[in-house]
Amino acid sequence: MSAAGAGGTDGAGGGEPEHIQVQHILVGFTGSVPGKRITRSKEEAKALAHDLLARAQKGEDFNALVSEHTDDSPPGIYGMSNRGAQPAQGEYARDGMVPAFGNVGFTLKVGGYGVADFDPRTSPYGYHVIKRLK
Repeated sequence: MSAAGAGGTDGAGGGEPEHIQVQHILVGFTGSVPGKRITRSKEEAKALAHDLLARAQKGEDFNALVSEHTDDSPPGIYGMSNRGAQPAQGEYARDGMVPAFGNVGFTLKVGGYGVADFDPRTSPYGYHVIKRLK
C-alpha cells in the first residue's frame, strides 16, 4: 500500500479526518472482480495502476482516467466516515469498505492521490488509484 503524494493529513490535532470523499479507479486483474471479464494479469494491473497514479499527479483529468480505466462503476465517488464518527447520509463507514481504501483515503490531503496495492486481505479486488475530493 502506498499513499504517494499524500502530503500529510488535515484532521484535528494532526490526526485523520472524521469524514472524507474520495474518487477511485479500480484496476482489477483476471478473477479479482466478481462478474467482470478482466484479462490483464496481476503484474499488468499493478503497472497500470501506478502509471495512472503518475498521470493523475502530472495533472491529467482524473474523471477521464476513471471513465476510461476503472473496473468499478464510474464515477467511483464514495463518502466515508472514520472509525468513531457517525456516517453522514450517503456515506459508508470506513470499516464497511475494503480496508486498503480507507487506509489510503484517510491519509490523503484534499486533492492528493495514492494507490492501495492489491492484498488478498485488505484490497482483494485489485489496485485502487484514489483521489481525495473532500
